Amino acid sequence: MLEEVVLAVDEFEAIRLADLEGLYQEQASEKMNVSRQTFGRIIESAHKKVADALVQGKALKIEGGEFEMAAMRKFRCYDCQHSWDLPYGTGRPEDCPSCKSGNIHRAQEGRGYARDFGRGQGKCCGGPQQKQ
Repeated sequence: MLEEVVLAVDEFEAIRLADLEGLYQEQASEKMNVSRQTFGRIIESAHKKVADALVQGKALKIEGGEFEMAAMRKFRCYDCQHSWDLPYGTGRPEDCPSCKSGNIHRAQEGRGYARDFGRGQGKCCGGPQQKQ
């Protein structure tokens, strides 16, 4: 049984925006709807936790924080460029409602972000899966 380091959902989102997407702190803070200074504190904490897990050989667990799931998901057809929204819980569509193509994907602009650190005002769709 490995010792765990717990990374909050907002810390996970900060790492995704800054390190994976390569956004500057100003841009990432806007997406998370927090000040640049708050984003700086979140990302610093996240980096320390990830470094601790990597260097010390600990398990990294992503959980916690208050956030809301977005009510809708946005899809786009790569063949006809049609986009549409579907509520969560309805399953993935098999084809485009416009041209019936199966070449559909989640639209990037339809993905939300964990926002308003600690106040539960944001949305996070497609966020991390918690591992038990």
